[in-house]
Amino acid sequence: MLGLLVAANVATALLIVRDRHEHRQGFVALNRLEKARDELNIEFGRLQLEQATWAESNRVDQVARMRLGMVFPRTEDIVVLRR
Repeated sequence: MLGLLVAANVATALLIVRDRHEHRQGFVALNRLEKARDELNIEFGRLQLEQATWAESNRVDQVARMRLGMVFPRTEDIVVLRR
């Protein structure tokens, strides 16, 4: 009987050690994923700021004029069509 109780106690202790180890591994993985999430959120914020900068109307106008050679049409070049 005593041998059975000792074996059960040892088995329980080993299961507790295994569970704690799995818990620690899960906690480490959770911390790693939270850090990755935070880094992705920071990068997303930077990309939103960059997108807002590139989409500014002044920036679009500047690129259209300098790279594409676009200009506003002169008044005499504008034709209004009515139906």
